[in-house]
Amino acid sequence: MGKMMALNLEQINKDLKHKSPIEIVNWALSVSERPLVTTNFRPYEAAILHVTNSVKKDIKVIWCDTGYNTPNTYKHAEELIAQLNLNVKLFVPKQTEAHRNVVLGIPSVDDPSHKLFTEQVKLEPFKRAMTEYQPDVWFTNLRKGQTAFRDSIDIVSQDKNGVLKVSPFYNFSDEALDEYLDENQLPNEFKYYDPTKQLENRECGLHA
Repeated sequence: MGKMMALNLEQINKDLKHKSPIEIVNWALSVSERPLVTTNFRPYEAAILHVTNSVKKDIKVIWCDTGYNTPNTYKHAEELIAQLNLNVKLFVPKQTEAHRNVVLGIPSVDDPSHKLFTEQVKLEPFKRAMTEYQPDVWFTNLRKGQTAFRDSIDIVSQDKNGVLKVSPFYNFSDEALDEYLDENQLPNEFKYYDPTKQLENRECGLHA
């Protein structure tokens, strides 16, 4: 991890500003020993999965499935996994949805129990995945304009544990991503549901 701590993020982001997503991925892999990519198979996730997989075929793909995805999302996930032959590592909450529906339900964002709900269905499985695989580089599909927090970072940032977080499509618009998907014959799916957010511009806690 010392190698990561010594990186000059300001200079790296200047150098990568006009690079293509695949060039960014190649750079990140050149400084990484334990890379992984996380996904929830929401809209446009095919792009980050395709670009990382095209450079490193066996890259670990961490899927933290809340259990509340739409049928469309699950079908989309299966299609992408098969098309790209993804090396998926699945992490799910320790409590089933049926059990949680009885004792907690899906609290609104204003309900004090919403924090516990988010911890159970999203944060705990994610922490478990990170503890198990100990990545030094974490590829994500964060983009500028999604939330205030995401506007404050850049292509490359670093989390509190020193993990290098790399967002190859950080400066891409929806239109640019549509073009990328079309060029690479990749599917997309918009019927997606995140029970921890409920508001589109709300940060879920994994990144902030």
